Amino acid sequence: MAYVPKGPLLDWSDDEATALVLAQIEELCRRRGCLQVKIDPDVGEESAEGKRLKQLLAQRNWRFSPEQIQFKNTGFTDITQPDEQLLASFKSKWRYNIRLAERREITIRCGSAADLPAFYRLYQETSARDGFLIRPFAYYDALWRMFLETQEVEDSRTGGALLLAEHPQESQPVAGLFLLRHGRQALYFNGASSARRRRDMPNYLLQWRALQWARSQGCTVYDWWGAPSNPDDPSDPLQGVWRFKEGFAARMAVHTGAWDWSPSPLLWHGYHWGKSQLLELMRSRGR
Repeated sequence: MAYVPKGPLLDWSDDEATALVLAQIEELCRRRGCLQVKIDPDVGEESAEGKRLKQLLAQRNWRFSPEQIQFKNTGFTDITQPDEQLLASFKSKWRYNIRLAERREITIRCGSAADLPAFYRLYQETSARDGFLIRPFAYYDALWRMFLETQEVEDSRTGGALLLAEHPQESQPVAGLFLLRHGRQALYFNGASSARRRRDMPNYLLQWRALQWARSQGCTVYDWWGAPSNPDDPSDPLQGVWRFKEGFAARMAVHTGAWDWSPSPLLWHGYHWGKSQLLELMRSRGR
């Protein structure tokens, strides 16, 4: 298996360059004996580049992947405005909840590497409550530490922050999030919360402080990393999460998604059919 996450990186308006890069990726896949290669272009589906790209991919026998590793769609908030204007762009209930959290003594602080185990425990609690899988602590620990360390490097274009929501009557954080940044863009990468103090609305104040932190770092865009794959489908599992993000003036960006190419389409179909059958069997045994 080969994978080009959020790439390849090129000028997608240049059709000649796009065709050349796709051909080289296909040849590399053949040469290395891969069953498939997956690309994940960061291109808007409805843009002129996105429409031409989808046509070209179809002509070259690429297939829209049944396995979307990244979120196909995401949301962005423009954070170039000053506090007062940015806050005014939020939904009124969101502004109320931010003020409510402050009145109920929720505070937000930037954590350090020493806080990572506590944040991971919050993440485990969130995973169990909301029913999504997470990786072992060692995976996140290495990633989080790397971004915290680059944040300390002067004039670094890359960095990150761990923000923790706390209450004076609680010995452990009640919510937290990890932000990544690169250049002018900040990415909401991991979020976690406890059942404790949920009525105090810590997540609203947490996100408000995250937006402010991102802007203080020179970022102009806040990427919420994740939106419904089918925006018009009320049963899409990300609809509830999206409503929360949308309240912070997030605007949806619909991308082309991940596409697969295989030197053997028959084997590619067989692999994905077999995988779907195996997963269904595992789910049925789990029930």
